[in-house]
Amino acid sequence: MIYLDNAATTKPYADCLERAGQYLIEKYYNPSALYAEGYNLHRELAETHRKMAALIGNNQDYSVIFTSCGTEADNQALFCGGRRGNVVTTSGEHSAVYSCAARLKELGVEVRFAALNPDGSVNADSLLSLVDDKTSLVSVIHVNNETGAINDVNALAKTVKAKNSRALFHSDGVQAFGKIPFRLSPAIDMYSVSAHKIGALKGTGALIKRKSLVLAPYIYGGGQEEGLRSGTENVFGIKMFEYAAVKKYENLKDNFEKVRALNSLLRSALDNGLFKILSPENGSPYILTVGAYGVRGETILHEVNDKGLIIGTGSACSSNSKLRHSRVMQACGVGGELIDGILRLSFCPENTEQEILEAAQILNSTVKNRRDKMA
Repeated sequence: MIYLDNAATTKPYADCLERAGQYLIEKYYNPSALYAEGYNLHRELAETHRKMAALIGNNQDYSVIFTSCGTEADNQALFCGGRRGNVVTTSGEHSAVYSCAARLKELGVEVRFAALNPDGSVNADSLLSLVDDKTSLVSVIHVNNETGAINDVNALAKTVKAKNSRALFHSDGVQAFGKIPFRLSPAIDMYSVSAHKIGALKGTGALIKRKSLVLAPYIYGGGQEEGLRSGTENVFGIKMFEYAAVKKYENLKDNFEKVRALNSLLRSALDNGLFKILSPENGSPYILTVGAYGVRGETILHEVNDKGLIIGTGSACSSNSKLRHSRVMQACGVGGELIDGILRLSFCPENTEQEILEAAQILNSTVKNRRDKMA
């Protein structure tokens, strides 16, 4: 089976899982307990917090709130950071941000959506035009989860702060963390990440925040995570996240170049008479989105699945949506016969060139046969 849906979820790293297993079987104590074993575990988690912050920013400036997933991290950022005035975001956000923005609107907060460029990146002029002195929060996705377009969130945050220094800046970094070279600038207040996108486990995520930022809790209770996210810590999941993240960052540049080569190989191997490449060449190499001419993406997904290839048709988190077409792709200006044929192919460093060539052959033959039958 060839797996090219890594933007939806990744296979957990076996070596990291083995290392983290001790926190499930041996060190299963409650980190909030007062006995020595619990306190020692609390100290280990404190070190994990520091390590995770240091991977992407200065751990003197940033701290980490561990959550159940990237979606929860986005929810905390939006609902705790956008309580007044207006909130500015983009038409290309993941549903975890977009749905929160819709809920804020229902609660009486004015929400403004910036337009997209054709590749799925935000139009910077549109974004900045929406920011004013009443803007409490701006949220811009780092890597578009449907096209792979990269937003320069450090630069965008700087321009937003220049216009309104009190506005908070949040970025959903789920498709960027551990995959593309990047360090947080002081202008970014909050950054959401997810474990299962980088070889760790579902059920763990984090909100990385500026230490000086006073943020309200999202989940109340026993006061864990410095009072910002109550609930007994998922030590096993958190340590697995740490091990996978460290592994990713130790090999980040090599993995980036390998995946970029795989992306380029698939681009060249797909029949351009059957597919149109929709992802930008300067986007994240981990995502390649294409449109199949005249054939529904869902039909292709099921047919290639029967042939041993697993792919996606867009954001897996939006598969339960009642919308027939992707709102993100529509915001990019995709229409006509292409909008029905959207396919998202997403890579991991463990994919091989042979797998990519086989995947291209399966996709080319499947779409050609389907079109021949429709002729």
